[in-house]
Amino acid sequence: MTERITISPTHHYRNNDKLIGIGNAFWDMSERNGLAGIVADLDGGVLRTAPGHEFIGEGHEFVNFSCCSYLDLDSHPRVVEGGIEALRRYGVLDHCIARSRVQIPAMLELEDSLGELFGAHVVCSIAASTATFGLLPLIASGHLGDGTRPLMVFDKNAHVSMANVKPVCADETEVVTSPHHDLDFIEDKCRKYARVAYVCDGSDSLGGYAPVNELSELQDKYGLLVYYDDSHSLSAYGERGVGHVRTHSPVLDERTITVVTLNKAFGTSGAAIVLDGYDKETLRVIERFGGALNYSQLLNTAAVGAGLASAEIHRTAELTTLQNRLHANIGLFDSLIHTDQSGGTYPIRLVPMSDETVIEAGRQVFEAGFYVSPVFFPIVARGTAGLRVMMRAGQTEEQIRALCAALIAVGARPAAPVPGEDGR
Repeated sequence: MTERITISPTHHYRNNDKLIGIGNAFWDMSERNGLAGIVADLDGGVLRTAPGHEFIGEGHEFVNFSCCSYLDLDSHPRVVEGGIEALRRYGVLDHCIARSRVQIPAMLELEDSLGELFGAHVVCSIAASTATFGLLPLIASGHLGDGTRPLMVFDKNAHVSMANVKPVCADETEVVTSPHHDLDFIEDKCRKYARVAYVCDGSDSLGGYAPVNELSELQDKYGLLVYYDDSHSLSAYGERGVGHVRTHSPVLDERTITVVTLNKAFGTSGAAIVLDGYDKETLRVIERFGGALNYSQLLNTAAVGAGLASAEIHRTAELTTLQNRLHANIGLFDSLIHTDQSGGTYPIRLVPMSDETVIEAGRQVFEAGFYVSPVFFPIVARGTAGLRVMMRAGQTEEQIRALCAALIAVGARPAAPVPGEDGR
C-alpha cells in the first residue's frame, strides 16, 4: 500500500489552528452566557430579545452600545425612503451581471454623487472586504501604482479583512508585517526597497487613528503608497463626513488609496473606493481585474437609493448637528469612565478587562439593560480583553449614565473628577 502524504501547514501568514483553537473557547463562552447569537426586535431604539433566548428569556429590553451606526442614519426616514424610491424607479432589486458587461445606471449615479462628496474618483463595492480583496493584489503586482512591485508592509493591527489578503499578495511580491504604526520600521523598508506599500486602518476598529501626517512625510520623501481602511471615521468625522484620512492627509493623489464602508456611520450598505490621480485606464483595470468588484455581486438598487439619500444628508447642516450630538455623547462617556481612548473624537471605547472576567462582566452589563460586546483573542491580543463600547448620536444622557454605572459595577475605572466639579 502506497503511503499517503500528510501536509504540514506553513503558517507564513495565518494560523487557523491558533485562531480557532483559542478564539473559539471565548466565542463558546460568550454564546453560553447569552452574549453572542442574540436575536432581538428593534422598537423605538430599544431592543427586545426574541423567543428562544436561553440565557435571559424572551422580551428582555436592552440598549445596544455595540452598533457602528454612529449617526443613526440607518434608520433615518430619508435614507429608508431613498431605498424604497430607487426600487420603484428602477423596478429591479438585483441586476445580476458583471458591471463590465451591462449595468443599469443606478450605481454610476451613486459613484458620481460620492465622487462629488469626496472630490475624487469613486468605485463602489458590495463590501469593504470585497474591495480590499480586489485591490491589494493589484497593488502587489504593481498594476495599481507606478508599475513597480512594492514590498507590502501590513500593519500588525490591520483589520482581518486586510490581513487575510496577505497570502494572495505574497504570490505577487514580498510581504512583511510591521509593529503597529511603527514609522521607523516603515522608513527603514523605504530606504531599502525601490517601492513600499503600507496597509493599515485609517481609523482602528478598537479605537484611534493612523498617524496620517507622519506617513505623508514618508510618502513625499520616498514615494510610499499608503492603503487605508477608514471605515470607522466616515461620516462621523470631518466636513461633509469625509473621514479622518481625507480631512488630514496632505497627500491626496495616487500615493493614497482609501476604502470606506457605507454601512457604519454612513448608514446604508456597500463600500466606496476613493481614488485620486488615477486615469480612466487604471480605473478600467480595477473594474475588470479586481475580482468581485466586477463580477456578479454588485450593490442592489435599494442600497444605491439609500446611499444617494445619505449622501444628500451629508451636504446639509443636519450632518454637523448629528456629529455634534455624537461628540457630546463621547465627551459625556469620557467624563464618567476612563479608557485609553479618553479625550479623542473616536466613537469607540475599549473598557479593559481580563480574559477571565470579560464574559462575566459583559453578562452583568447585559442583565442591567445594555449590550457591549466582549472582545478577546483573536480580535485583540491575548491578555488585552475588554468590553467594546460604541457611541452614537441618538443615545440619551440617561442611557449613557446608566451604562457607565453598570460598567463601574463590573470593574471599569471611573474618570478622574474635573477640578472644581466637587465644589472645592
